[in-house]
Amino acid sequence: MLAGKTVVALGERDGVSGPAIAACAEAAGATVAFTATECFV
Repeated sequence: MLAGKTVVALGERDGVSGPAIAACAEAAGATVAFTATECFV
């Protein structure tokens, strides 16, 4: 579904982390350009 797409994975500290989103995107065929986990308060 994401084959050939580039993804920026922004996660939340209290929710889903950036590396987890990046792993899912890579498994779906995307290239991850940036990964971060931030605190959105």
